Amino acid sequence: MPELPEVEALKDFLTDHLVGRRVVRVLPVAISVLKTYDPPVTAFEGREVTAVRRYGKFLGMEADGLHFVTHLARAGWLQWKDRLPDGPPRPGKGPLALRVALETGEGFDLTEAGTQKRLAVYVVRDPQEVPGVARLGPDPLAADFDEQRLAKLLAGERRRIKGALRDQSLIAGVGNAYSDEILHAARMSPFKLAASLSPEETHRLYEALSATLTEAVGRSRGLAAGRLKAEKKSGLRVHGRTGEPCPVCGDTIREVSFSDSSLQYCPTCQTGGKPLADRRLSRLLK
Repeated sequence: MPELPEVEALKDFLTDHLVGRRVVRVLPVAISVLKTYDPPVTAFEGREVTAVRRYGKFLGMEADGLHFVTHLARAGWLQWKDRLPDGPPRPGKGPLALRVALETGEGFDLTEAGTQKRLAVYVVRDPQEVPGVARLGPDPLAADFDEQRLAKLLAGERRRIKGALRDQSLIAGVGNAYSDEILHAARMSPFKLAASLSPEETHRLYEALSATLTEAVGRSRGLAAGRLKAEKKSGLRVHGRTGEPCPVCGDTIREVSFSDSSLQYCPTCQTGGKPLADRRLSRLLK
């Protein structure tokens, strides 16, 4: 799933390629992707794009008072085309969900792989009309997001820190991959209760949060949209690297599996050398 760094890079890329250009066609291929109907998605046609913005993991384009907002979900992506194919796209079983064409002949496709179709597109007069945007917590890269604010957000949180970091209403933009990376950099167990952090641990977490996201944004900035996925994967130190050696201490990276996701961590760096319980794996081994 694209997270804050990738969506930030897409925002920068689209700012260079969309702002000042006029949209001539918005062509839905998978009707399920459309989450609003008034104004219709075609209302975006004929308007000049004036800004591209990021709201957490949402990507928004503004044109003459209307906002085109999309959430790429787990398997969605934006594919830029210097020249769109001639003729309208044909509905079918492929990944194409929606196409946006510019007067220049350029444009982009929104695609979604897999069978779980969660890619979402909204056309609204105010981004706050999008439920997921309206409930977003503070952006961790905002100038006013400091260590004291993080401490206040975590105070009283009885959830594990991994789940708290992924809660978009608590902190906007961090998902499964970067929460693993942040906790590894902070030398903190993903199962630690958020409210139990000491001031020193909160400081480590804040430094890791800021550094991990800032570095990821820096690596992604300036890349073409098609290269962002590969850049994200190459920059991850523990997430998605089960069985590989930890780049810090050399211990084997381990995994805890859940029904629809998994987390990765280093026992030596994060849990005092003790493997975390993986009930799903334990059941399979019985």
